Amino acid sequence: MVSYNRRSRNITQGVARSPNRSMYYALGYQEKDFDNPMIGVANGHSTITPCNAGLQRLTDAAVAAIKESNANAQTFGTPTISDGMSMGTEGMKYSLVSREVIADCIETAVQGQWMDGIIAIGGCDKNMPGGMIALARINVPGIYVYGGTIKPGQWKGRDLTIVSSFEAVGEFSAGRMTEFDFKGIEKNACPTSGSCGGMYTANTMSSSFEALGMSLLYSSTMANPDQEKIDSARESARVLIEAVKKNLKPRDIITKKSIENAVSLIMATGGSTNAVLHFLAIAHAAEVEWSIDDFERIRRRVPVICDLKPSGQFVATDLHKAGGIPQVMKILLDAGLLHGDCITITGRTIEEELSHVPSVPRIDQRVIYPISNALYKEGHLAILKGNLAPDGAVAKITGLKNPVITGPARVFDDEQSAMSAILADKIQANDVIVLRYLGPQGGPGMPEMLAPTSAIIGKGLGESVGLITDGRFSGGTWGMVVGHVAPEAFVGGNIALVQEGDMITIDAHQLLLQLNVPDEELIRRRAVWKKPSPRYTRGVLAKYAALAQPANKGAVTG
Repeated sequence: MVSYNRRSRNITQGVARSPNRSMYYALGYQEKDFDNPMIGVANGHSTITPCNAGLQRLTDAAVAAIKESNANAQTFGTPTISDGMSMGTEGMKYSLVSREVIADCIETAVQGQWMDGIIAIGGCDKNMPGGMIALARINVPGIYVYGGTIKPGQWKGRDLTIVSSFEAVGEFSAGRMTEFDFKGIEKNACPTSGSCGGMYTANTMSSSFEALGMSLLYSSTMANPDQEKIDSARESARVLIEAVKKNLKPRDIITKKSIENAVSLIMATGGSTNAVLHFLAIAHAAEVEWSIDDFERIRRRVPVICDLKPSGQFVATDLHKAGGIPQVMKILLDAGLLHGDCITITGRTIEEELSHVPSVPRIDQRVIYPISNALYKEGHLAILKGNLAPDGAVAKITGLKNPVITGPARVFDDEQSAMSAILADKIQANDVIVLRYLGPQGGPGMPEMLAPTSAIIGKGLGESVGLITDGRFSGGTWGMVVGHVAPEAFVGGNIALVQEGDMITIDAHQLLLQLNVPDEELIRRRAVWKKPSPRYTRGVLAKYAALAQPANKGAVTG
């Protein structure tokens, strides 16, 4: 007998009695099981972070549904790094690296065991892109199950997220907040399991996966503690089994048009700057032609129609109550801003999936706006270029009255010294902070700069101080900030040549990031510049630094 699944073919073809089966029998398999598909379940559960602490229930539900569908569940673990917990420490350098590690873990297990399908379950920021990179790279039927968002915290009638705690640091140090309120916010910002609640990186990526067609509709804005999240995990497993039967693979779904859909959704919801980095990496894994300039192309035609944190008012649970991502997608589809003919993991098209969704959002909600009353006429993730970033940089320009500044450079080669200067009131209005040697190779690992950017907001300088870096920003960051500067300082990009007091222009209207220094002077400075020694010479950070592509290529390793 020759079965349709990969593992069964390996075991049964031409071999009446294979010794490979003995180890499966030890796991409780019966002979009939070898005719059924082997479904990998990449379980990101851990007690490291609230983002992932609630994933085991979802894994259990998915495994049960796999077994009910006469398939075999093969569960294995994937690691995670909590961005929020490692922020501002040396540990943050492992965050982006963990994206590559997660992708490699899933590829290793699925290909090493020759599984027929894969359901990836994750919560924290890098779980989503890491899992999707793996699905695209492996290209066996797969689906992504997001662990779900956290519910908002409360303090004195105010909704809180993890970013509230970081901003409170700046407010407290500026004398604008009492210690009582500071501790109250710190203790109440994260009340449940689930990923950070605004349209930060985790919710940005999970939401975009709905538009991409690789996750079930409504699944990305459900709260982790709620029963509907368990039910969605169970249904995701059932949908995956059908995809295995149809041989519907990720690269049938992840195409240039579907990535355009995902990026359009990111623009409409005001999503994280990290989405630029991650979709460059996903496109690379799927062998789809996609460049940093494509984000700017999409930005110019898609307005921001959701009022979500960090620059807006609401969180993911509010978006869910207002109609969720399908409501946003339906508005975009009706406006001709989505490709309705893209296939999804259900086997149905985007247009078919959205056929039951109303064209107009409910009038009793304030989260989702019609195109005619968009919050911003164009998207918020702008690609800036100029002599400081000839290969591009990423700016988040929503929430700002005037995204233009020219000011003197305040130069720092590490995050800690910049943070100390901000908290000590050494940064003034119109300054432009330069944080460098924090890129993919220089960091290594492009650490996020949520602590300094939040401190700037807390100090009341969000509209008047610029910050540029070859590192990254948290999805919770907003303000006059520009990240992903390429080429990075470590490889000799012009950001390495900036000196204290140099005048720098950030102009989102002209998409310009410019060091106002004559070319002759830059040539002179380059002649005396020396490449620094690597910060790490062994271990995973050293490996990543040696392999990492630049930020404008997604900072991928392979």
